[in-house]
Amino acid sequence: MKYLLLIYADEKLEASTPKEEADAVMAEYFAFTEAIRKSGAYQGGEALHPTSAATTVRVRDGKTVTTHGPFAETKEQLGGYYMVDCANLDAAIEWAARIPGARYGSVEVRPIMEFN
Repeated sequence: MKYLLLIYADEKLEASTPKEEADAVMAEYFAFTEAIRKSGAYQGGEALHPTSAATTVRVRDGKTVTTHGPFAETKEQLGGYYMVDCANLDAAIEWAARIPGARYGSVEVRPIMEFN
């Protein structure tokens, strides 16, 4: 079954992290990505720009309305994701727990719907 591992963290905290510490965390992410790729579970994944670069789109009464920035103010913001193919939820949770961001933010494990 496929799952999205959605990585949430506090963007303000990440922006204030000293460069050496941020570089060390990125090295952990590169190692994690290599491990999950080698396992065969990796289906895709990307890091996202901060929410300040986001545009929210709504259609109301047939008109497209855009708002710059995130949809809602939250303590933690979506910063990236991995898509994995795992035997079950427990296996997906094991991978999610190995994501470096799980130590200071959170990782939401969400099953992907498959339509036949």
